[in-house]
Amino acid sequence: MANALYDALFAPQASNENNFLTTPDADGEQALSYAGFMQLAAQYAGALTQLGVKPGDRVAVQVHKSVNALAVYAGCVQAGAVFLPLNTAYTAREVAYFVGDAEPAVLLCDAQAEAALQSVVANTGCSLQTLNADGSGSVSELARTQATQYATVSRSADDIAAILYTSGTTGRSKGAMLTHDNLLSNALTLVSYWKFTNDDTLLHALPIYHTHGLFVACNTVLLAGASMIYLPAFKTDTVLQQLPQATVMMGVPTFYTRLLDDPGLNRDTVQHMRLFVSGSAPLLAETHEAFEQRTGHRILERYGMTETNMNTSNPYDGDRRAGTVGFPLPGIEAKVCDPDTGDELAPGEIGMLQVRGPNVFSGYWRMPEKTAEELKADGFFITGDLATVDQDGYIQIVGRDKDLIISGGFNIYPKEIELLLDEQADVLESAVVGAPHPDFGEGVVALLVAKPGNSIDVESIRQVVSDALAKFKQPKVYRIVEELPRNTMGKVQKKLLRETVQTTFTTK
Repeated sequence: MANALYDALFAPQASNENNFLTTPDADGEQALSYAGFMQLAAQYAGALTQLGVKPGDRVAVQVHKSVNALAVYAGCVQAGAVFLPLNTAYTAREVAYFVGDAEPAVLLCDAQAEAALQSVVANTGCSLQTLNADGSGSVSELARTQATQYATVSRSADDIAAILYTSGTTGRSKGAMLTHDNLLSNALTLVSYWKFTNDDTLLHALPIYHTHGLFVACNTVLLAGASMIYLPAFKTDTVLQQLPQATVMMGVPTFYTRLLDDPGLNRDTVQHMRLFVSGSAPLLAETHEAFEQRTGHRILERYGMTETNMNTSNPYDGDRRAGTVGFPLPGIEAKVCDPDTGDELAPGEIGMLQVRGPNVFSGYWRMPEKTAEELKADGFFITGDLATVDQDGYIQIVGRDKDLIISGGFNIYPKEIELLLDEQADVLESAVVGAPHPDFGEGVVALLVAKPGNSIDVESIRQVVSDALAKFKQPKVYRIVEELPRNTMGKVQKKLLRETVQTTFTTK
């Protein structure tokens, strides 16, 4: 029986004794072969089946990055389940929404979060299981009792392989449904375009609850039969120590600014590297140029989204232009359109970027109206990003729609934070905007207006927000203001507010 994604990414590696990933730790380096990883994945597929997971069921996973966590992803694909990764920073309140919306059969969490999540799964029919970074936990104990072979469940190219939630402008997150073909087609394209082979070693320091670290990085490595140096997180000294053993690194701009801050980054450190890739947030031109001067390598910047994986890339061979995201990848179309009419604009004009291709998701989970708004009948997806195309065809992202903030590579929609702030007793209204940040790209700033006769206790609000929202969403700065600027229609003028907070994090 055919399973589109499993047959391409995983099945060919079942008897491959070559190294798949290496995990450096205090005791040295632990290596795992492809064959060993596939056996582990089969055991997790068996464990999930034992827990009652059926083909098409969702498996929500909020665990720290580990080899076992990656094996759960492979096990879900083999068992025909829908993989639903959740940011480890999400609070129990945030996870409750995803559990209620996606109705997963199983939720995997770190043991430390188990008590807080018990109430989230109560009366839902969702089985709460634990999986810790060290490989311990209830689901891993169950997996160890399972066979190292599993009868792969048949799934078609159009079946859903994963649901990834992306923040909504109204505060309600949207679950992007990604099919087997969405993921496989993108991996095939990237292996070819970025020239991956089984001789490559990817330095992997990204999280795996995000498109970038999971699908762009891991799927590409699997398809090429390459190897990974698999780090739990980005730490500058560890990355610098491991770079001489790698040939490729994928990162967010913050990775590159932090490497540049360390004198240990030099041409000797990167002499074995053939490719540095950056994405998930805009890479500043000065970072681009400073990195090339220091290392001799020109970073390849690309552009993708949760709903599409990768859409465009600067060329592997050719001019990688700072400030641009290159050209549409093979098999993918991109056009800049008038936001009101939808008509394609001439080169040099700024408009809404639309993309179409086998990588574009099938729609938002249980949101047909939202799907119809953003995914057109002709297959073009309205990205929400403002862009322009130059005379040579290079695409430049020049702005964003809907007040999106990108901090450290994570998308943040102000409305979600504003709804929480507006609930607080002394707050009349709030506005949340992004300000340039030297490390994260943008930092979150909250502006608060007090109710008449009241005073706002910022520290108590900070605590409420800390308990309710993931750390990357929390405002770094709170400002009390007398009023929010509005236009003649009464709408808060976010553009003016952004101008007033421009130097919040950049002044010394």
